[in-house]
Amino acid sequence: MIPIAKPYLTADEAQAAYDTILTGWITQGPRVAEFEEKFAAYTGAKYAVAVSNCTTALHLAMIVAGVGAGDEVICPSMSYVATANCIKYVGAKPVFAEVIPSTYNIDPFDAEKKITSKTKAILIVHQIGMPADIDAFKKLADKHNLKLIEDAACAAGSSYKGKKIGSHSELVCFSFHPRKVISTGDGGMVTTNNEAYYNRMKLLRQHGMSVNDRVRHESSKIMFEDHVEVGYNYRMTDIQAAVGIKQLEKLDWIVSERRKIAMQYINAFKEIDCIRLHIEQEGYFSNYQSFSIYLKDNCPLTRNELMQKLLDAGVSSRRGIVNTHRETAYSTEYADLKLPVSENAADNSIILPLYIPMKQADIDKVIESFKMLVGVPVA
Repeated sequence: MIPIAKPYLTADEAQAAYDTILTGWITQGPRVAEFEEKFAAYTGAKYAVAVSNCTTALHLAMIVAGVGAGDEVICPSMSYVATANCIKYVGAKPVFAEVIPSTYNIDPFDAEKKITSKTKAILIVHQIGMPADIDAFKKLADKHNLKLIEDAACAAGSSYKGKKIGSHSELVCFSFHPRKVISTGDGGMVTTNNEAYYNRMKLLRQHGMSVNDRVRHESSKIMFEDHVEVGYNYRMTDIQAAVGIKQLEKLDWIVSERRKIAMQYINAFKEIDCIRLHIEQEGYFSNYQSFSIYLKDNCPLTRNELMQKLLDAGVSSRRGIVNTHRETAYSTEYADLKLPVSENAADNSIILPLYIPMKQADIDKVIESFKMLVGVPVA
């Protein structure tokens, strides 16, 4: 069975984890600080704060942006539920906007229609690694005096207008889950150019503690901590950070290899009339965290039929990105909401296997199986 995804982890990461374990410092410590410094440098941001996962990153971003009870935050419904959940965590309301059919990224025109006197922020998502139109949303946020937050869970290594995702706005949240382009097992990061945000997120991720464990440990004088506000245990471990440092060193190479596979898919499928591909526009650079295909009405199989037949042929696939407003946790509250573009895209898209190293024979099998099932002759 060809899997949908696999993390790219080698003996380098295993050795880094092993070496860190032997130091005796395994919770948040010097490796976390090193990972933060290197990740900030990679993205071009001034600061980076490592946390336990991207959901906690988004939660902290909401807090420092001042989002709270009674506020509204505009975001896409077509995204993993964590995007909306982080808004709920602070007592605010997600207001779902439509996406652009060609990218599955939030539509700035529909987002502006949803702005009210209660709107505090816009949360954009770089869907499956394809950057959203950051400049359009920065203008929108400036025009309406709103905070802009980026859910870049899938976008490590992607670029927008020549700059890596992570430095365009004040709060950008990344994931290192195993399905992402680089992984620390789990884990997250927030990049920012705002020093006040940086300092408060560092405080909040460790119980609101005024002096962290590493600083106390390295001090030649007795130090006592104070807990200056109610915080959280959102720390990343040094073991994870050690793995992350090695992964970060390989990130550009990993993206390059993923793009080679994506380009094979694009070249093989671009002439098929019954599908639509996500092709980068000028100035957009995707890491191809996933490879999604939209099935048009004239496709001979439904999405579910195609997925089953691919599975029967030994090829894993996944359905398109969910619509949060139709998930059980949200469906009652948003029972009257209709987002036809998002719903159509979710119901008629499929994600194909993409990971490295992926054998050429497996790439060929995915291509040939897909073509055969949608009625295209295989050479």
